[in-house]
Amino acid sequence: MSMQPFQPVSYQIGNERGGFGGQMNPGMGGSYMMPPQVASGNPMTPQGSVIPTNAPVYEQSYVENILRLNRGKTGTFYMTYENNKEWNAKIFKGIVEAAGRDHIIISEPSGKRVILLTIYLDYITFDEPINYQYPGTQGNQIQPRR
Repeated sequence: MSMQPFQPVSYQIGNERGGFGGQMNPGMGGSYMMPPQVASGNPMTPQGSVIPTNAPVYEQSYVENILRLNRGKTGTFYMTYENNKEWNAKIFKGIVEAAGRDHIIISEPSGKRVILLTIYLDYITFDEPINYQYPGTQGNQIQPRR
C-alpha cells in the first residue's frame, strides 16, 4: 500500500448563478447560498423569507427543565440498572447541581459529585415544594396539599 501525502481539498456547493445544482465540484468558482436562520416554529413564505412572530418562548416540560428550575434543592433519585449483578436498583440523595438531556448532576451530603444517567431514572422525590413551569404558562411553585 502506498502512502500519499494528505492534501486538503475545498468544495464549493452550487453553480455560478448561486443556485443549487445538487453537485459538489472541487475548485469550481461557484457560490454557496446560506439558508436564513429561522427560530423554531416561525413560518416561512414559499420564497424562503421568515415571517417573524411575537409568540412567547417557553421551555418544554421535560425532566431536565424541571430539574433546572429546582437547582439547589435536595432530591431523592430512584434508579434501576437492569442485568447488574451487584445491585439492580439504587437510591441517590443529593442537591441538584445541573441537568442535561441525558444526565443529572447531584452533590451528595458527603460532598461527592455524582452524574446520573437519565436512562436509568425511575422517579424523583423532593421533601419540599418544587418549582414547575408548564409550557405556555408562567412559572409557578406547586403548593403542598394540606
